[in-house]
Amino acid sequence: MINVVLAVSRHGRRVVHHGGTGPRPPVPRPDLRYEIGSASKTFTGLLLARLVERGVLSGGEPAARCLDPGRRAGPDPVTLAHLVTHTAGLPALPADFYPRALPAWRTAPYGRYPAERVVAAFLRHRPRHRPGTRWHYSNFGVAVLGHALSTLTGTPWEELLRAQVLRPLGLHGTAPRPGGPAADAVGHGKDGRTPTPPFDAGGFDAAGAVRATPHDLLTFLEAHLDPDGSPLAGALRAVRTPVLRRGPGRRHVHTMAWFRHPTDAGPMYFHSGATLGQQAFLGFRPDTGTALAALCTRRFRARDPFIATAYGLLAQSGP
Repeated sequence: MINVVLAVSRHGRRVVHHGGTGPRPPVPRPDLRYEIGSASKTFTGLLLARLVERGVLSGGEPAARCLDPGRRAGPDPVTLAHLVTHTAGLPALPADFYPRALPAWRTAPYGRYPAERVVAAFLRHRPRHRPGTRWHYSNFGVAVLGHALSTLTGTPWEELLRAQVLRPLGLHGTAPRPGGPAADAVGHGKDGRTPTPPFDAGGFDAAGAVRATPHDLLTFLEAHLDPDGSPLAGALRAVRTPVLRRGPGRRHVHTMAWFRHPTDAGPMYFHSGATLGQQAFLGFRPDTGTALAALCTRRFRARDPFIATAYGLLAQSGP
């Protein structure tokens, strides 16, 4: 079974398409809350930008010192900015993640790796490359960033996200935990039939724990399209600003929160994500005033058609 929601905003006008291959859920599909996996990093990037804008921190703080105040910073410390831009020299996951996760690989692999292990793995890790010199996508790094922000502010990441991002933007159907007033969508494995349990992010909340309704995701994306008037205006503008370029022709551009690719008319910003049984694509194009949130309750196999289709829809959207 699979449920699919395509939520589109064009110049503030919303259209939501939805359907599925199984029985209709008891709650309408557009009202369910979906796991967005790694697209959660766009929320964490905005949170960091918000804290920088408010002068709570600069982004240049050594992450190890944030987590262990007694530690001396070396000549090339990993900073918060390195963590959010995937330039910290960290692997995708800690070296000992897989042995711990394997017994629960199909149910809760991240749940077997709690916050204290994430922090301990980072504090003992020695980067292979000088921070800031190479890009390597890292769930590990963004998870560490979440713990560093929590330690610096004395506020759990979940509460920090609610206070600094969710409530100011009016995202009442968004949360890092299952349950609450909104009903959660049920995911399915690669066979399209086997239900998967709610995603447990373990110590990786900042990298993949967010759940949101389609309309909340459109509200989030619309704020990026038109930051003026938003209580997070400065931070929203900051996360649209390129911070590094890489790849052939330097085509791959990154901000604090988004991948940015060129189109014929202007740049598009996007991020995708997946959990054990759900997938998501979030993106927006300032040149056409278009925002797209694509969600489904099945984890596809390799050569994923869902994410590629959503990317193509946004890339080809006209004025």
